[in-house]
Amino acid sequence: MQITNIPKEFKKAIPVIQKLNHAGFEAYFVGGSVRDCILNLPIHDVDIATSAFPAEIKAVFDKTIDVGIEHGTVLVLHQEESYEITTFRTESTYQDYRRPDHVDFVRSLEEDLKRRDFTINALALDPTGRVIDLFNGLEDLEQRRLKAVGVAEERFHEDALRMMRGLRFVAQLGFDLEEKTQVAIMNNAFLLSKISVERICIEFEKMLLGQDVKRAFQLFIATHCYRYCPGLTNKKTELMEIVPQLTHHIDDLTVAWCLILDQLLIEKKQHKAFLKAWKLSNQRIQEVELLFQALERVKQDTLTVLDYYSLNETCLKQLAKIATFYGIHLSETDLLQAYRSLPIHSLKDLAINGNDLMQALNRKGGAWLKETLQHCERQVLQNEVPNEREPLLDEALEFVKSSDKASN
Repeated sequence: MQITNIPKEFKKAIPVIQKLNHAGFEAYFVGGSVRDCILNLPIHDVDIATSAFPAEIKAVFDKTIDVGIEHGTVLVLHQEESYEITTFRTESTYQDYRRPDHVDFVRSLEEDLKRRDFTINALALDPTGRVIDLFNGLEDLEQRRLKAVGVAEERFHEDALRMMRGLRFVAQLGFDLEEKTQVAIMNNAFLLSKISVERICIEFEKMLLGQDVKRAFQLFIATHCYRYCPGLTNKKTELMEIVPQLTHHIDDLTVAWCLILDQLLIEKKQHKAFLKAWKLSNQRIQEVELLFQALERVKQDTLTVLDYYSLNETCLKQLAKIATFYGIHLSETDLLQAYRSLPIHSLKDLAINGNDLMQALNRKGGAWLKETLQHCERQVLQNEVPNEREPLLDEALEFVKSSDKASN
């Protein structure tokens, strides 16, 4: 195959390859960037593989950084761009099902490509636009099929995370999983127990954001990969019930995790533990829990002005998105307009503060102060009292008198 319209991302890097060629070495664009070029998808990282050994790469270029030299990778700086250049290599046995014990540098492109995960990622491109396809990756691209290079069992024993990567590619590309590859994932899914949760989570989240997450999620269940993910071991029935909900593209991870919590029927008191088991950040966990509370209100049709006040614009946009999975139409514009029309958006916006109350009532601070401010806050939000100093001080005085009388 010949690519005539070489993308600009490759064109900018061609001088790097040519410099290696002029020094007597082979060099090619490899991996996902070649796949995406053929599929007319956006190109992100441009990776280069070469027959030059690391020391030879460094001798060819003036500016280099050793980013993974023990694995054959050198970062080359060229005209304000940086490119990872990796020596052709073969790999030894994998004691931890993730990283090879050691790598051997070789001069053969074929030896390098045959260690890669899937045929569609085992393509190389030379600077003239010629595609080198040694494992029928082009046919698999045309057939929209995801197939392991060589013996699938061996590829997954080398790196068990490849199984989750496969499901992620199904979601992102909308490809079918080749039968032998699917069987190999099912037979080796248990190896995911050897992989860190952080790495599994990265692939799982990319899967959730894929255009064809429904197909990938079905395979996630069918191949038993779910059994080796935090909190999902005994959730097959609940996971299967999520599938019919995946009728819309998810483009927000907070929405995705909220949907999972809701559909898996995870008890509220277990939400934080479940999300922490997936190693999510504290910020993400807070965002998910806030959205979950808002979703509950929407499903009950009890969203009030106080609920709007407890949210923020980002959460409201997410709320409009997640409502679609439940057949509920919520206008993002209407939600934001309702939020923006609130008389205040935080306690800082209140026309009085704690010092004002202590001076006006000649009282020291205490529990009464917080309770009074919260009362005034609610009154303003419900348009019972204008957000003005004097009316609020009057309201506060009445509230304190009433509270004192009730406590005596």
